[in-house]
Amino acid sequence: MHLTRFSDYSLRVLVYLAVKGEERSTIQEIASSFDISRNHLMKVVQDLNHKGYITAIRGKNGGLLLKKSPEDISLGKLVRDTENDLKLVECFGEDNECRITPACRLKPILAEALCAFFAVLDKYTLADMLGPQESQLVQLLRIKPLTRSKIDTAPPLTS
Repeated sequence: MHLTRFSDYSLRVLVYLAVKGEERSTIQEIASSFDISRNHLMKVVQDLNHKGYITAIRGKNGGLLLKKSPEDISLGKLVRDTENDLKLVECFGEDNECRITPACRLKPILAEALCAFFAVLDKYTLADMLGPQESQLVQLLRIKPLTRSKIDTAPPLTS
């Protein structure tokens, strides 16, 4: 299984906003930090806002913020919300023309595997993605100024 770039970017946006904390972020800032397309990121941000993951505030003092705490954002739910096509093989779809479908066991096996994939993701939240590496994420994403006290006291990243 391969997650789409849309899901990947959605995860990145949420990680960035979680690390940034209460400070507002811009699409340009996030795009620059990850060196990804601003235009594509605009679609991702619009979708995350529409689905209630973030708050997008317009205007001069606008920006992006997480709408929920990182502990309340399930990775499984996010992937389900951002992946449009979870059909692993042709027989998962309505336009199935595979001749062996009536006798094939592949579909139930893959369906079980997909359930297991989501069962694992459902055990984790955005907060789990941050963990003790949060101070390193701050440095790798070049986030300044730092607003969280635990990040302010973190030792510098060494190469």
